[in-house]
Amino acid sequence: MENEPLLMLPGPVPMPERVRAAMMRQAINHRGKEFSGVYADCVRILKAAFGTGNDLFVISGSGTAAMEAAVGNFGRGRKIACLVNGKFGERLYKISQRYGDAQEIASEWGTPLDLGRLEEALSSGAEMVTLVHNETSAGIKNPAEKIGKIARRHDALLVMDAITSVGGDEVRADAWGADVVVVGSQKCLAAPAGLSAISVSTRAWERMTEPRPFYLDLAAYRKSATAKLMETPYTPAVPLFMALREACLIMEEEGLSERIARHRRMADAVRAAAGAWGLPLFPKIDADHAYSNTATAIMLPPGVEDAGFRGTVKKMGIEIAGGQDHLKGKIFRIGSMGAVSAPEILATIAAVQYSLKVHGYQVKGDGVMEAAGVLG
Repeated sequence: MENEPLLMLPGPVPMPERVRAAMMRQAINHRGKEFSGVYADCVRILKAAFGTGNDLFVISGSGTAAMEAAVGNFGRGRKIACLVNGKFGERLYKISQRYGDAQEIASEWGTPLDLGRLEEALSSGAEMVTLVHNETSAGIKNPAEKIGKIARRHDALLVMDAITSVGGDEVRADAWGADVVVVGSQKCLAAPAGLSAISVSTRAWERMTEPRPFYLDLAAYRKSATAKLMETPYTPAVPLFMALREACLIMEEEGLSERIARHRRMADAVRAAAGAWGLPLFPKIDADHAYSNTATAIMLPPGVEDAGFRGTVKKMGIEIAGGQDHLKGKIFRIGSMGAVSAPEILATIAAVQYSLKVHGYQVKGDGVMEAAGVLG
């Protein structure tokens, strides 16, 4: 639409017209067959994106609601080992402090997780591990499969935030041993903000803790979501469910493997542009960790002021993200998730390259040409 900004953020992301149109209709009965069919479609398609055959529910609440549901239903009173190397790992730790005996296993943001300390915590009695698979605050992807094996070796539950990887990168919840997995609607799924989904393994159900939350009581969600009539225990955000169903159908039509390949290609293009500009990526990766394929964190050049730099990009109709908390003014982040492809990526790279020059940084090479070579 005219004058709408292009959101190249780590969420929210641009929504396809079909998704937007799905919200523009008369209300329906959320206890009727039509809504039940909408909910069933969401669950069916999301299970494939999660890589799970486990129970899966959609919650009227953002990704943080699903994070709290995960910890609140299975971690109350438990020793919880919280892996942290970014903003959202830190959020899971803060939630865990409300419900259990939480131990933060912290690394510098954007650096590899300390799996040796995780082993120590589990050997000392930790019963649950929290992990952010794809930490967009720092642009790093954490080794979920390896961490799942460590958790299983110690018979601990693994709670995994896959909010910015489901639908945009490979997620194999069952194969990796992730017992509780969450996603948010406004990221790689390219749906409106305000919904989240959560999958629950048999092992997790067997270890449910008491007292459970009220609104986020997953036992209530399981009771309502029967094969006969898929419902939510409380009034759902019906227009958002309609939009999510459409976004899921689009994902199914594209094909999950093709969608993941598209996200990876876009991220490769952004990284190629950063290399051409002579700007280092922020994360420090090793053999286990990788760069995020849905958000790229790039070091801001010395002397370039963040607000002015991103403001110039915004004047061209494109919004990119800065750093969070102590990374403000040190990095900028370009999202490559959801309903975007080569034209949006190239436009963003061109705008960023222009703004870097305007604000005094002499780029080493042509990022647009390097990115086009990846996307072409």
